[in-house]
Amino acid sequence: MNGSFLKAALLVVLVAVGVVFYACTFIVSQTQSALVLRLGAVRAIKTEPGLYFKWFAPIETVTLLDNRILDLDLPAQEIIASDQKRLVVDAFTRYRISDPLRFYQAVNNIPRANSQLSSIVNGNVRSVLAEASFVAVVRSERAKLMTRIRDDVNREAARFGMTVVDVKLRRVDLPAANSAAVFQRMQTDRQREAAEARALGGQQSQEIRARADRDATVIVAEAQQHADEIRGQGEGERNRVFAEAFGKDPEFFAFYRSMQAYEASIKPGDTRMVLTPDSPFFQFFNGPNAQRGNGTTQGPAAQAPAAPAPARP
Repeated sequence: MNGSFLKAALLVVLVAVGVVFYACTFIVSQTQSALVLRLGAVRAIKTEPGLYFKWFAPIETVTLLDNRILDLDLPAQEIIASDQKRLVVDAFTRYRISDPLRFYQAVNNIPRANSQLSSIVNGNVRSVLAEASFVAVVRSERAKLMTRIRDDVNREAARFGMTVVDVKLRRVDLPAANSAAVFQRMQTDRQREAAEARALGGQQSQEIRARADRDATVIVAEAQQHADEIRGQGEGERNRVFAEAFGKDPEFFAFYRSMQAYEASIKPGDTRMVLTPDSPFFQFFNGPNAQRGNGTTQGPAAQAPAAPAPARP
């Protein structure tokens, strides 16, 4: 009986010791920091991970704070840029608790910190973007503006024990009422630019064609001039050869010219000639040695030494 009582008493003592040990210890993980509060006042701050001891509640309590980077999504807000363009801005920020004691004293917990930081970020986003133009916010100076907003927010968040890691704009849009008008204006601008490009292309095309036609005319004229010069030189040489031939044998040259005249004038088909039988034109019809009544050779080609003009093409 006494043995059973002793076992029960020992078990009770062990349970009581376990409960007291559990109530007087706490664990800080690698992602946390802890504030040990004695009757509401901060007694100690634990930032290193490990097992720590405290007085049991309600004498001392422990508040754990997250050391990791925290995300804060901000509600979309409408901002008027410096060029009077309305913008719908959707931003977010990332921050961490840098001073646990000041954080606890200023905002006490994460939800209140998010509310306070949201007001700070929204105010700085509105004030900074209101000084910038639409193009600067959307394209040219966006990174620079975000850096400026982050620095301004950090100066205000430091008094709450927080450090802002980054502030970003997730989306920057025009209000729905302005989007259609902006799209129509952009479409009109693109159509105007396309028309100008087509007009410029047509003008350049006409200039190129005009230059090509002018160059072709000049080339053809120069070629024709060169051909005429060569043809004239050939005709001069031809006449010189005929003149030399006439000087060497006038009778043969007269016969040759008469044969050319016969070939050119008497064609197969409907050739008709009205001449007297004793015309000098037919003097060689009776043979190459034909003579007229006075006994001299009087062919039509024997009257002049000039060579016949060649037919023009």
